[in-house]
Amino acid sequence: MKMLTSSLISSLAAFTCLSLFSADSSDLKEGQKAPAIQAQDQNGKTVKLSDFAGKSIVVLYFYPKDDTPGCTKEACSLRDGHVALQAAGAVVLGVSSDDVKSHEAFAAKYHLPFSLLADPDKAIINAYGVKMFGLGMAKRVTFVIDRQGVIRRIFRDVKPEGHDHEVLAAVKSLG
Repeated sequence: MKMLTSSLISSLAAFTCLSLFSADSSDLKEGQKAPAIQAQDQNGKTVKLSDFAGKSIVVLYFYPKDDTPGCTKEACSLRDGHVALQAAGAVVLGVSSDDVKSHEAFAAKYHLPFSLLADPDKAIINAYGVKMFGLGMAKRVTFVIDRQGVIRRIFRDVKPEGHDHEVLAAVKSLG
């Protein structure tokens, strides 16, 4: 009995750890209308998803925390691919639960040419279903949203380095 209880506890602990970091909790699907967003970027400018309707494809990427190793690699990858993404008709928006001041420092330190949206109350993170269970910060998930505001691609298992290449391919496929 003691061995069974110990095994059950180990299984529950493993399941709990996996659910903390699972990237599959979003209820949003490709082909659905993207939830509306509005937030301040690192420059204090209010940015809305509707600002880009009919004009640009939106690469909306969520990341856990400013100035951490994986998040820095991902941001720098998107920075390095930014010119190609712009040429393909896309705008990049990053979202984390960090505040405007943190985003300002992060963007300045790594010369990020795109908006980082502050979501300290997690309204956008919750709307897109990308909150890490128990931690409250965003999972590393990217949404590619077409000019009509429809989600066309969701990257749930983002590898920070080279993310710009897979995002660029998705953007180009939308024409």
